[in-house]
Amino acid sequence: MQPRRRLPEKRSSIPFSGRPHGVPNVAAVCTRLRGAFSVRRVDGGSVARVEGGEWQGASSFFDLDVKSILNPPESTGMGFWSLNPYVGCELGCTYCYARYAHRYVTERAHASGQLSPVEFARFQEPSSWEGFERQIFVKRRQAVLAALERDLARLHLRNASGSASPIVIGTATDPYQPAEQRFHITRSILRRLLATRELAISLITKSPRICRDLDLLRKLQARHRLVVYISLISIDVSIIKRFEARSPMPHARLGALQQLTDAGITAGINAAPVLPGITDSAFQIDSLMAAARDAGAAFVHPAVLRFYPAVRDGYLPIVEQQFPNLIPRYRAAYRGNWDAPPNYAAAVQRRFQRAARKYRMSTDDPLQVREQQQLEREAQLSLL
Repeated sequence: MQPRRRLPEKRSSIPFSGRPHGVPNVAAVCTRLRGAFSVRRVDGGSVARVEGGEWQGASSFFDLDVKSILNPPESTGMGFWSLNPYVGCELGCTYCYARYAHRYVTERAHASGQLSPVEFARFQEPSSWEGFERQIFVKRRQAVLAALERDLARLHLRNASGSASPIVIGTATDPYQPAEQRFHITRSILRRLLATRELAISLITKSPRICRDLDLLRKLQARHRLVVYISLISIDVSIIKRFEARSPMPHARLGALQQLTDAGITAGINAAPVLPGITDSAFQIDSLMAAARDAGAAFVHPAVLRFYPAVRDGYLPIVEQQFPNLIPRYRAAYRGNWDAPPNYAAAVQRRFQRAARKYRMSTDDPLQVREQQQLEREAQLSLL
């Protein structure tokens, strides 16, 4: 499915001003790794290029044992359990906030004596930035499944007490990045989740590889409350190539969205992050919404860029090179803060809502809406 039209490079007229609001515990949202660290190389060289233009590079893969795989809501600070099958991501988006997680894994291993100084230096070359994209830690399948058994028991215990929270797969790294083609960790997790009782589950991905698992997704939707988020910030190929050069192109993601919705899966667009001055214009938003509507999306849910330290190092140089006039605005708006000014975020939200009304779509997060409806039903039943 091809985008409807190529977009010109329009910049937003929304001013950056106001005070930032609070932020979640991003460190916990990314990953919380416990257990043995293995530097055994399990594969050399990236998997082959797939449809949509994913990167074919020289990635290396390393074992990582874990004792826990689900990060609880109190760790994420976001009201959900997060799950990431990999540490590091071959897609290498410039605005990714999870890059520090790779350094955290290697530094922790070095501090505990599991990595020698020589090995540690190797993992730091050529830089921690590139290491996140090229040295991928694969959580061992058997360790993941054993950890999932323990964590699900804990999750079900909390659900029984009335503290139900969804599981979100892919909060820090893409669960369908090229490594999944070889290691099948995400598919193994989905199989295990299928065997348990009712859950609220969501997956976030940029990859059309998710359609490989349509058989499992259909069964999961029948047994659980399932939502799939296809991440797409713009249908402008030039923007994707600048900021997500190793990710599938828009037409591939929209095609995957179409396959999911045709199969009866609740799916939509995760329009995050909205890049200030780049993807926030009314024209950009309208075009994205139209393409999502044509692909059968149930929603387009936006979130404005959060300017964490891990984002600045990779993202700002691209902005400075491609959109130099925006640099003073970024520095003024995000001075000393991670969040965009509230009035700017609200203006962006209004633009999405106007486009949503035009195309008869929603900008609400469907998983959050479902959870709120479930809580309301439970509250009503408790009064009977």
